[in-house]
Amino acid sequence: MSHPMTAGAADLLREAGAAGPLYRYARRPLVEPDWRRLPGWRGVTEAQWRDAQWQRAHCVKNARQLRAVAGDLLQESFYADLRADAERFATMSMLVTPQLLNVMAPGAALEPAAFTEAFLADPVRRYLLPVASDRQPEWPSHPRARRDSLHEAEMWVVEGLTHRYPTKVLAELLSTCPQYCGHCTRMDLVGSSTPQITKARLTLKPVDREELMLDYLKRTPQVRDVVVSGGDVANVPWPRLESFLLRLLDLESVRDVRLATKALVGLPQHWLQPRVVEGMGRVAGLARRRGVNLAVHTHANHAQSVTPLVAEAARALFEAGVRDVRNQGVLLRGVNTTAADLLDLCFALQGEAGILPYYFYLCDMIPNAEHWRIPLHQGLRLQEAIMGYLPGYATPRVVCDVPYVGKRWVHQVAAYDRERGISYWAGNHGIGLGEPPGPDRRFPFYDPIDTLPEPGRLWWKGQR
Repeated sequence: MSHPMTAGAADLLREAGAAGPLYRYARRPLVEPDWRRLPGWRGVTEAQWRDAQWQRAHCVKNARQLRAVAGDLLQESFYADLRADAERFATMSMLVTPQLLNVMAPGAALEPAAFTEAFLADPVRRYLLPVASDRQPEWPSHPRARRDSLHEAEMWVVEGLTHRYPTKVLAELLSTCPQYCGHCTRMDLVGSSTPQITKARLTLKPVDREELMLDYLKRTPQVRDVVVSGGDVANVPWPRLESFLLRLLDLESVRDVRLATKALVGLPQHWLQPRVVEGMGRVAGLARRRGVNLAVHTHANHAQSVTPLVAEAARALFEAGVRDVRNQGVLLRGVNTTAADLLDLCFALQGEAGILPYYFYLCDMIPNAEHWRIPLHQGLRLQEAIMGYLPGYATPRVVCDVPYVGKRWVHQVAAYDRERGISYWAGNHGIGLGEPPGPDRRFPFYDPIDTLPEPGRLWWKGQR
């Protein structure tokens, strides 16, 4: 493990030094871009736009549907780029809600060359509609990339229930979302297969899987915290989700329940449906009577995606009785990896939508993700750069989700070989390993190779 370039976190924090120009805060009201600017939606009414079923029925799943929305605004070169990515790189199939497509290139001139240029450069487009020219040409995947990069399926105690931490579990109720992000950490399981990836599948009937999950939790009272996810809980039929949550809240050992839904940002219309709002009120009421902390976790990566409808949906959850709504973003090149990008997003979330900025993850090591990932030292600098602007409770932590270890704040790195881009992390429990990790055991994580100095890149070429 020793190497001349190895450094500890303290050295890296000293090295971070100046973080660039100071960020100047100015309050910016949230904006819902006018969807009627796009040729295919010129006749769409506000009532249709606010309708969750209309949004789901008009998701963009292929180039033909994208053409129907964009008309002549996107040039053929973009579609060729999109097609090449689907054929060679994509690990997630295309699925974009109208809500999210509408926040891409919101101020672009409505002329094909200018619109195409703005659309290609758009930060939200970069992770929802990746194209081949985005990808890292020499190292599209890291040699240590894995389909199930966090080894969650290895830690299933029953199908879909990952027991990775001593007191916490992840319950994957299903394997679909209202929209698919290119960098999805669960790309091995979630969504439809692509030419590159034949997806794993949940095999049990949902009712049987849920029964096994609840039975395990009854038998394992040391678990107090349950993240209910997937996929996305917004795709679970509401009566079934409510039934599962009410039964979960009946377990005396459960003290925290977190619902994971990207749809709060990607399909806020879902969370504004009266039957969902009323059902959340019943679930939140039981949680409150039982003294259980009920929270909703969402996923926004750029300020453009935080709109008035997102804020309205968050308020509806609070009014229903949810204790917290938090954001877990991912640091992605070309999307949000400057201090200004992160702070703009945090102020949109915290100041305008009431959503707590919670975590920003280093992108996980899935295949074909190298163009999104950033090195650890950049994550450390970003953490330093955003300190002091937000209230302490609303200052997000930059974290690395280390395989077999779990989430670690970036400054907890035990050692770091900057030349080869290998960081080493200590584990403190044996869940998922079958045995305690031991005081001297270290677990590696890897920087993207194209960000390394030349000696490091040459070293990795020798490992091929």
